[in-house]
Amino acid sequence: METLITSRDTQLSFPVVHASDIAAARRAGQRLATNLGFSETRAGALALIVTEAGTNLLKHAGEGTLYLNVAQSEGVPGVDVLAVDNGPGIADLDACLRDGMSTAGTAGTGLGALGRLSDEFDVWSVPGNGALFFMRLWRDEAGPGLCRVDVGALTVPLVGEDECGDGWGVSCGPTGATLLAADGLGHGPDAAAASRAALAELAHRPQSEPGALVEAAHHALRVTRGAALAAARIDFEHDTIRFAGVGNIGAYVIDGDSRRALVSHNGIVGHNMRKVQEFSVPCPPGALCILHSDGIQTQWDLDKYPGLLARSPALVAAVLMRDFIRRRDDAMVLVVRRRARRA
Repeated sequence: METLITSRDTQLSFPVVHASDIAAARRAGQRLATNLGFSETRAGALALIVTEAGTNLLKHAGEGTLYLNVAQSEGVPGVDVLAVDNGPGIADLDACLRDGMSTAGTAGTGLGALGRLSDEFDVWSVPGNGALFFMRLWRDEAGPGLCRVDVGALTVPLVGEDECGDGWGVSCGPTGATLLAADGLGHGPDAAAASRAALAELAHRPQSEPGALVEAAHHALRVTRGAALAAARIDFEHDTIRFAGVGNIGAYVIDGDSRRALVSHNGIVGHNMRKVQEFSVPCPPGALCILHSDGIQTQWDLDKYPGLLARSPALVAAVLMRDFIRRRDDAMVLVVRRRARRA
């Protein structure tokens, strides 16, 4: 059975500059938890996570952003909470995560509570470069990971637009995972419609090879304005990733010190696509695959962020969005890490 998660699921974003912004995020989180069938106890835990994370943003950075995303794994829904700031960072992270430690004159229980309340928790921070916290809470207490990959992704629409024309999707099953990144031509509702049409093809053929998926999307997108598209298939047995791309989607595989760029051909899927070429590169357990739209600058280097590569893909995606968004177009980042083989 394939597990599918896409940007068509809920993603909520809340700039936090005042306590009222935290309250709005908490209410939205409670509605999301109710819609996903969370128990009262689990919904209450999510509300506390959002409140503590938002309060931490205000106290230590003055402002920041809270993201609430839907997580999905083998039929079990969950909610991801990301707290992102560009403040002074944390000098002694281990100490701050211990209850009783405070640099803001409080009881010092907020950061420790985030870890205790979450089913999955991660953090990245260095002095002078902000702090990012990731919390995942499953609806059911024993929520599994998404098959054998871990997913972190964000989309941000162009300022003034309600819909993002960029989209992403990941389908995972016993033998592999299929990744899709779409950048609808332009921005706004028509661009979003093109991305949705591409993601619908992933839902129809979740185990498709990349070239076949791009070809299918080409036919489906003829009635839209078209899109740049990148598709990849991680093969768990052979430790490879097969890739096919058309248009300006950045695509990379990072394994240790190795960073491989995956090359796309020129064209617009749905209109003037001339060639689909599929090729393969190594992708062993632990490797990262990063796909992003041209709303993200290409001159990023994760080596300049000590320790980030070992952190959750959600934190990697958040750093790329925070520091390299162009802000003159929609933006999307999808980061997928292969988990270790199951015993």
